[in-house]
Amino acid sequence: MVKRKATESVTTQADDAFLPLLQEEYKGKKLTDAINTVDDKWQLLPAFLKVKGLVKQHLDSFNFFVDVDLKKIIKANELVLSDVDPQFYLKYLDIRVGHKSTLAPGTKEVIMAPHECRLRDLTYLAPIYVDVEYTRGRKIIMYKDLEIGRMPIMLRSNKCVLDGIDEAQMAKFEECPIDPGGYFIVNGTEKVILIQEQLSKNRIIVEADEKKGLVQASVTSLTHERKSKTYVISKNDKIYLKHNSIAEDVPIVIFLKAAGITSDLEILQLVCGPNLQYQDLFAINFEEAAKLEIFTQQQALLYIGKRVKTIRRAGAPKLSQLQEGIEAIATTVVAHLTVSDLNFREKALYTATMARKVLMTMHDPLMVDDRDYVGNKRLELAGQLMSLLFEDLFKKFNSDFKLNIDKILKKPGKTSEFDALLSINIHSNNISQGMNRAISTGNWSLKRFKMERAGVTHVLLRLSYISALGMMTRISSQFEKSRKVSGPRALQPSQFGMLCTSDTPEGEACGLVKNLALMTHITTDDEEAPIKRLCFLLGCEDIMSVDSATIYAEGNYGVFLNGTMVGVTRFPVKFVRDFRALRRAGRFSEFVSIFTNSHQAAVHIATDGGRVCRPLIIVDAKSGKPRVEAHHLEKLLLGKWAFDDFLKHGLVEYLDVNEENDSLIALYEKNMAESPNLRFTHLEIEPFTVLGAVAGLIPYPHHNQSPRNTYQCAMGKQAIGAIAYNQFRRIDTLLYFMVYPQQPMVKTKTIELIDYDKLPAGQNATVAVMSYSGYDIEDALVLNKASLDRGFGRCQVVRKNTIQLKRYPNHTKDIVGGMRVDEKGEPIFPHAALGPDGLGEVGMRVENGQVFANKQVPTNAGESVLGEQNQMQSAESHRETPAYYKGPEPSYVDQVMMSVSDNDQALIKVLLRQTRRPELGDKFSLRHGQKGVCGIIVQQEDLPFSDHGVIPDIIMNPHGFPSRMTVGKMIELISGKAGVLNGSLEYGTCFGGSKLEEMSQILVDKGFNYSGKDMLYSGITGECLQAYIFFGPIYYQKLKHMVLDKMHARARGPRAVLTRQPTEGRSRDGGLRLGEMERDCVIAYGASQLLLERLMISSDAFEVDVCNNCGLMGYSSWCNTCKSSEQVIKMTIPYAAKLLFQELLSMNIAPRLKLGDVF
Repeated sequence: MVKRKATESVTTQADDAFLPLLQEEYKGKKLTDAINTVDDKWQLLPAFLKVKGLVKQHLDSFNFFVDVDLKKIIKANELVLSDVDPQFYLKYLDIRVGHKSTLAPGTKEVIMAPHECRLRDLTYLAPIYVDVEYTRGRKIIMYKDLEIGRMPIMLRSNKCVLDGIDEAQMAKFEECPIDPGGYFIVNGTEKVILIQEQLSKNRIIVEADEKKGLVQASVTSLTHERKSKTYVISKNDKIYLKHNSIAEDVPIVIFLKAAGITSDLEILQLVCGPNLQYQDLFAINFEEAAKLEIFTQQQALLYIGKRVKTIRRAGAPKLSQLQEGIEAIATTVVAHLTVSDLNFREKALYTATMARKVLMTMHDPLMVDDRDYVGNKRLELAGQLMSLLFEDLFKKFNSDFKLNIDKILKKPGKTSEFDALLSINIHSNNISQGMNRAISTGNWSLKRFKMERAGVTHVLLRLSYISALGMMTRISSQFEKSRKVSGPRALQPSQFGMLCTSDTPEGEACGLVKNLALMTHITTDDEEAPIKRLCFLLGCEDIMSVDSATIYAEGNYGVFLNGTMVGVTRFPVKFVRDFRALRRAGRFSEFVSIFTNSHQAAVHIATDGGRVCRPLIIVDAKSGKPRVEAHHLEKLLLGKWAFDDFLKHGLVEYLDVNEENDSLIALYEKNMAESPNLRFTHLEIEPFTVLGAVAGLIPYPHHNQSPRNTYQCAMGKQAIGAIAYNQFRRIDTLLYFMVYPQQPMVKTKTIELIDYDKLPAGQNATVAVMSYSGYDIEDALVLNKASLDRGFGRCQVVRKNTIQLKRYPNHTKDIVGGMRVDEKGEPIFPHAALGPDGLGEVGMRVENGQVFANKQVPTNAGESVLGEQNQMQSAESHRETPAYYKGPEPSYVDQVMMSVSDNDQALIKVLLRQTRRPELGDKFSLRHGQKGVCGIIVQQEDLPFSDHGVIPDIIMNPHGFPSRMTVGKMIELISGKAGVLNGSLEYGTCFGGSKLEEMSQILVDKGFNYSGKDMLYSGITGECLQAYIFFGPIYYQKLKHMVLDKMHARARGPRAVLTRQPTEGRSRDGGLRLGEMERDCVIAYGASQLLLERLMISSDAFEVDVCNNCGLMGYSSWCNTCKSSEQVIKMTIPYAAKLLFQELLSMNIAPRLKLGDVF
């Protein structure tokens, strides 16, 4: 009862996110309108996103790690003992992140506000406090709030200062309220831990190799101590158990005997059950054991003990072979099952199950598991990865600590009592630095699991709001990109509703990098023990007490909990029904899934973390009607209910992929009416949630060819737009802003849900689809000059330049000098933009070759501290090392920030800004995967115009339509045009949206053609154009690829030192290389002199002296080999060739040049 009260009080607080719901009109519906469940059940979506959100899986996982996992890790390694003094101990009692035990609960202690960390290149940290109890001398001392390190904090998690504050307080912290959070700030850069996809641990996966006739069942066991893989394989119809720490494969019968099942009959019952075909297949394995004369448990254990490869620590007692065998079975094989009091039965049953699966697959090859099936995958989030990392560092910390204590205790003649806490502070840096380094480099290296992973973290792309959001939902697979595997890249049917079907990059990572769909949640671990007790209460018989013969009897179903058999049930349907009823009543976690597998006669229950699940509306079994009704939605709209209330009352539930396969889900309510004889179990909340956040921006995507939607998902992340509310306060390496962003005329529901309409990236342009001028071939666009003058496509590019003022060991330091002036008192050209303090003045124009920060380095910086004293007296002299601006266009100084980084070095950041208007070659795109560059900019008076005097902003070539089949674009134009005339924003939501018939009707009512075509007049002749022109608004995005950043040409310029050939690359002002392919073409054409010029004369021609006698090179007309200058001839060869000859000479190979006449 108390619990219920607490939750009620939470929901009654006023909440910003629900304010729009309480307005008179919300999303075009008045509060007084009748509520129709068919149309309005989508209101569950904003409620869900408010609770779980697109980034909430990261936050949940991090909160779980900080609040639950840390305590478990401490519990597992709670004692530090000393080998020297047996009296000494230190015990960890509790651990907290970011608040002391003395403070009130809920206070958050962090180093400083997140935005300050971004600006000052610091890490956003919170201290980790432990309570310890230890001995000092004879006394036992409790010490509270001992800091053992600092942990990077995920933004918006419950340890972050931004958690649960309103918009006004957000503004005080200079944070954007729409920013999703879910990333870390390490050394001033925002780092995201990408979701990692893996095969599920502690589960049996059966694979078959048809060519070799092998079948193997493997299980990867993951415990806190170790990670190991156990296989049960079939070779030549015999079944063996294989493990890395056992030297050879052990026949399965011998292993089962070693695990205490000695009777052959019982083995047969456990593996085959009553099925005669399985018994025939398995019989051959008994001969194997009989041949080796192994009949008892003792003999079997000896057999295994002989074959165990163990690496013992020095000084550990040597075990007998029998003990080795016992230990191998108890701890290394199938390591996630724990053995107590040498009771191996659970382990034996598990291996028998694996053997049974191998048998079933040998009998019927279709019984293999699909590794790419989403239900067999687990997603590893930031919390799990941080937990592994912290555990590794904490263990290392404890072992260092122990060594230190032993070292001190060994010393004789201690003067004072030994206090352990003095030596704990020495190592506290290890934990902080270890976590810092892992997140900033992205290399997770754990010694215990021998896990070396690179590229776990990425820098958060702040190109636009969508690119940051798309990064938070990204999932990266563990597959190498180089292997030509098509299996993992394919679109799995089980991805429906869980992972976005269109959002994957094209190219080498296609299909390996996925994205979460809109309404998904990733589970965290739940406790197994209560669920196990519940199973026994619901009439499942305990596997430890069941007779072996009845386990696989006809009609008996095994009950598996997280892949381990815990019991048998005679009535699987009733069992599952009762279990689900309890879950819907909220008696245990809503994320526990249960499903039956009739092929294997098993009921599977899953409570582990990392499963993807999504909410669905429950359909009542008796009435066949959805349980969510109009009055429920009314409560939601009035703000009385939140999403969790729907779960509590059993109206909505979460299903993961496996349980989805056990249900019949209706897409729409009309489907249920159409086929009443089908027993539907669930109803989709909204079908458009199969798409993710980025694909949800596309209007009418269900009318497009599917690759086009995929292209748009990649390009939507490159569109320039508004980044966040605090975008002008940010100082990032590179930022792009659109000057006048607009929300699209044709929205989707997703756009509203993810707040894209508040931070849009694009502009609505009036488009005429016609051919014009010939400069619009191959998707090029014709732009209207007047539109550009009005600010269409205008954007700002902001670059950061960092200057660090270092201090040197000999007490000298860098300084920022003033500016130099000429004889008139005017500043010299390079210093024109500087102020008197030697830094650029805000608002000054900086041109190519001018200085924006005049830093000066001391000339004697390298000298030692112990230099001659008399020289120290001389005045310090500095030489200038100014920071020059280089770029084709001038910039303006936007902001200058001075600060101190964490190691007391002065840090100056200068932000340079450029405003760019679209020019020839800038890249634009629609929201339908059609990109084009600006081909020509035309004066407004030359463009065609309509009866109303409307002139298009963009003219688009009609040849972009037929082959690409993007019908969605045409419907977008008609809906947009109808919206303009009607004064409304139309919707283009996937599988729905504003209907084309209604839009055409609006056009007709307003006196336009139903097809969206208009009559245009030529702007050049004034005559009417021969055809009707498709004419209306389309949302255009400007992409970040601009000509100014790519333009590159060169005549003469810098050369590489070694080869004396022109450097390469635009950044180094490199040459334009005539490559091998181009060379081949010139050879084929026969232009030999052109070849000579491009490859030698204008590259690295070099004059050498060659001796005609010996064929080696000399210098200044003297041959060193012949000791004469008689036959030395000057000739021109490439410098690289000269270099090659000399390098060959250095390896005692003499390249002799034989010279012939030219003619």
